[in-house]
Amino acid sequence: MRVRLQGIVVTLVALLVFGLGIPLALSIAGSLKQQLFLDRLTDTARLASLAQQPLIDNRISLLAPELRRYTEVYGVRVVVVNQDGAAVLSSLGAANAAGIDRAAIEAPVNEALAGRPPEPGSPLLPWAGDPLVLAEPILIDGEVRGVVVTESATDHARTLLLWRWLLLAAGAVVAFGLALLVMLPVVRWTLRPVRRLDEATGALVASVVSGREAVPVGESGGPPELRQLGRSFDRMAASVSEALAAQRAFVADASHQLRNPLTALKIRLGNLDGQVGDETAAADLEAARVDAQRLNEILDELLSMARAESAGGELVSEDLAAVVADRVADWSVVGAAREVALESEVDVPGARVQVPPRGLEVVLDALLDNALKFTAAGTSVLVTAERTGGRVTLAVRDHGPGLREQELARAVDRFWRSTAHQNVPGSGLGLAIVREIARHSGGELRLSLPEGGGLRVELELPAG
Repeated sequence: MRVRLQGIVVTLVALLVFGLGIPLALSIAGSLKQQLFLDRLTDTARLASLAQQPLIDNRISLLAPELRRYTEVYGVRVVVVNQDGAAVLSSLGAANAAGIDRAAIEAPVNEALAGRPPEPGSPLLPWAGDPLVLAEPILIDGEVRGVVVTESATDHARTLLLWRWLLLAAGAVVAFGLALLVMLPVVRWTLRPVRRLDEATGALVASVVSGREAVPVGESGGPPELRQLGRSFDRMAASVSEALAAQRAFVADASHQLRNPLTALKIRLGNLDGQVGDETAAADLEAARVDAQRLNEILDELLSMARAESAGGELVSEDLAAVVADRVADWSVVGAAREVALESEVDVPGARVQVPPRGLEVVLDALLDNALKFTAAGTSVLVTAERTGGRVTLAVRDHGPGLREQELARAVDRFWRSTAHQNVPGSGLGLAIVREIARHSGGELRLSLPEGGGLRVELELPAG
């Protein structure tokens, strides 16, 4: 936006400079041409007046010394033409007006013989070298008896015009530069709130997701309207942050508070063991105990999700190999009970990753729980880790039924379950928790379908 606004301002300044400079340049050219024209017109009229008596006396040669002297002093060539348009006297000493372009004076002479006064002619331009030709009629008793023609070189006037134009161009460049120097700070001042809003908008999502307080735009200068917009954005960001924080607090508090009555319910259901003799009632009791256990697992995962979302920006460095070895050892007992081999290939000695506190354990627990639930007996679950530059990739691959290609993107949504896995226990929060931890850590979660079936879940984390 700043570039576009600066482009618009530069264009307007350029149009203003050229819009004023070009007419001024033409005005200077017109002024110089008018001054030269008036000077030569006065001299030409005086010479025409001097030529009246010699023409009356038919002694035009008496005017020759005056013409020669005028040409020597001013460098302006003069020709006297009779009524027939023939040159009868020249300041160059030849009656045939040698040295003067006959074609250049023919039109002005015809105009003067018709009794019309001389005109300035074409505009004066630095690159136009045409001389200034003026033809003044010689009037005797109101009758045109001849014409005095002057031909003036315009080199000096054109040189003077060129220097004035160069001076004007230099002034225009200086004015344009000063306008830019003033414009750039003004544009920056105008757009400072916009830039702050853009930065704050980009950081708002990350701040809200990570549980951090949104960075306020504040009073960052600029026009009053944009400062008001910044204040409105701060109020909106604070409201969004407070609403999401309240939502997370509600999930955490509700999950925590529900654990007590749920635990009491499980105890009461346990106390009923052996007290129910009817087979139908016994079956209902067992179903109630299973549902209570499933509800307990859902509450545990909701608490894990709440902790993952409220972890904020705090990250700690954890030893990847040590945590993987610890979790694989614990889950190997579960795998053995389900006849699933749990293997690990972690060739990253000393590698550490940046995650929220206990985040790596939560990730491995969620991934291994999912893998062992879906992997059939007699197969294996493989945990691998590798380091590439400043990133570490942790992967868990199972040999279960996997997912359809179109389901991979949705698998990380909360409470989402594939229609093919509805009979498998679970709440659909495991991968959502892993995604939240990856997002807080500045990592990335990827799901893929490896050859041979199953599902491969990769978590890329920053080393540290």
